[in-house]
Amino acid sequence: MASPAPVKKVLVPIAAGSEPVEATVPIDVLRRAGADVTVAAAGGGGLLVDAMYGVKIVADASVADCADASYDLVALPGGIPGAANLGGCTALESVLRRHALKGDLYAAICAAPPLALARWGLLNGVKATAHPAFVDKFPGEVTAVNANVVVDGKVVTARGPAMAMEFALALVEQLYGKEKVDQIAKPMLVRYEPGYTFKELNPIRWQCSGTPKVLIPLANANEEVEAITIIDALRRANADVVVASAEEGVEIVARHNTRIVTDVLLDAAAGQRFDLIIVPGGMPGAKTLAGKEKLVALLKKQVEANRPYAAIGAATAQVLEPHGLLKGKKATTGTSMAGLLADASECENRVLIDGNLITSRSPGTAMEFAVAVVEKLMGREAAREVAEGLLFV
Repeated sequence: MASPAPVKKVLVPIAAGSEPVEATVPIDVLRRAGADVTVAAAGGGGLLVDAMYGVKIVADASVADCADASYDLVALPGGIPGAANLGGCTALESVLRRHALKGDLYAAICAAPPLALARWGLLNGVKATAHPAFVDKFPGEVTAVNANVVVDGKVVTARGPAMAMEFALALVEQLYGKEKVDQIAKPMLVRYEPGYTFKELNPIRWQCSGTPKVLIPLANANEEVEAITIIDALRRANADVVVASAEEGVEIVARHNTRIVTDVLLDAAAGQRFDLIIVPGGMPGAKTLAGKEKLVALLKKQVEANRPYAAIGAATAQVLEPHGLLKGKKATTGTSMAGLLADASECENRVLIDGNLITSRSPGTAMEFAVAVVEKLMGREAAREVAEGLLFV
């Protein structure tokens, strides 16, 4: 009997100010592919890393802890000042130089190609891309390419948050081949075209006074891509987002083992009024949320007051449907969950709005969903600004 293929080892370093979507999506997708991903904190400030937009991620180790290990891939997220912080980490530079010298695969997205890899001379003679605001930071030794994702030999680069999924799948292809990409992308409902659309039934104007206050409850095994993408987009729009843990402590371990520190416990949010409540999917996280009486009570009050509420992925079928929160509403959900809805007639829609309810299907539709939420809650101009910031246009 042939011995199993060795597990691919991947290092994803993060630092204060890293872009959370650009970190989380590759971590999630590479772990789906079967890679052993180590999330490493750069900068010597401990394992709790304050990423952009108030997202707190707990790393698995420090970069110094990983100094003597070997990896099949090292992938750097961008973000400001995260990319510069990675570029200034001498321990990470040593890891990357040794890694590149062996001819192994390395990658970066957004501001990280110019502010880290190029800073270290690791893009000399290479075709590469980066966020449009940072392309001019490439030295003359780098050939800048206007493309979403560029693969040149053992180097993969990408432009920004909206390309994080395409970037992650390009890394999977380099490690595992195209067949593995297809296995992952299809159930996630990935599409590569930028921009968002939604279908709207029974259109109404969502009402909120001043800065909208949004609750996002999280439980262990909720889908991190869905949660982080929504948090990122709403905070870009300057919404007051409260991320509340439905577990005993503020740290939750998401479906693909990303460790996220929430703002508060759900109990602390239970007595508050929210302009919008968004329930992320992922199993069994969605089932855990469905069993939280205080969350269900909040959702029922939201519906009774005709205030907006939302769900993505498994949460529509596992949280809203069992508690009667879809009564008289059309909704969409993931392919595997459609059979659990009393009315699945609109489940082909990636994002569906019915009055004060918005639902979406999967991690692959999360960015479309998040920008659509911003549009309904804060207006088209706010949504356009967020989409441009994400390069999702």
